[in-house]
Amino acid sequence: MVATHSSMLPLGTPAPAFNLKDVVSGDMISLQKKDTANGYLVAFICNHCPFVIHLLEHLPAHFNEIQDKGIEVFAISSNDIVNYPQDSPEKMKEFSEFHGFKFPYLYDEKQDVACAYTAACTPDFFLFNKELKLFYRGRYDATRPGSEAQITGEDLLGAIDCLLEESVPPKDQFPSIGCNIKWQVGQEPSSFKKKS
Repeated sequence: MVATHSSMLPLGTPAPAFNLKDVVSGDMISLQKKDTANGYLVAFICNHCPFVIHLLEHLPAHFNEIQDKGIEVFAISSNDIVNYPQDSPEKMKEFSEFHGFKFPYLYDEKQDVACAYTAACTPDFFLFNKELKLFYRGRYDATRPGSEAQITGEDLLGAIDCLLEESVPPKDQFPSIGCNIKWQVGQEPSSFKKKS
């Protein structure tokens, strides 16, 4: 596994639009502004990454909860499934159902969405405000696989609290770290090639 840091897209960046298939429902899901939404969370994850697996005792339940607070949640897997068949849509569906996701798990087949977000690793989190402007990007918390520290999600969940309170973005935002996204041959953005 290659430990890669997130690229830390500039705050205030407009959220790139997408229209991707939810592997559970089969529906096409779009990111679009809603009057009822308090914010939007886009999380690049995958099935097999140890950094994602490390968070599974905490992340699904809290993502389900923040949806009830008006945050639209989208989980996206962009990995190359030819070389990583454990991340196929069929396996993604099983993964989502097993872990109780109540939010869509979307398959980025062409990896265009990962490129648009400059997503570099799994997990990689992007939180946008009501106006679809980037409010937070970076890590879930400071824990890592093998760490004895308790998973709290304090960085990301703290940023969500700030967003819901209509406060300013957290001053200290730290890159996420995880497995590099598994790019298809010829698809990897040139800006990432030296990092992985």
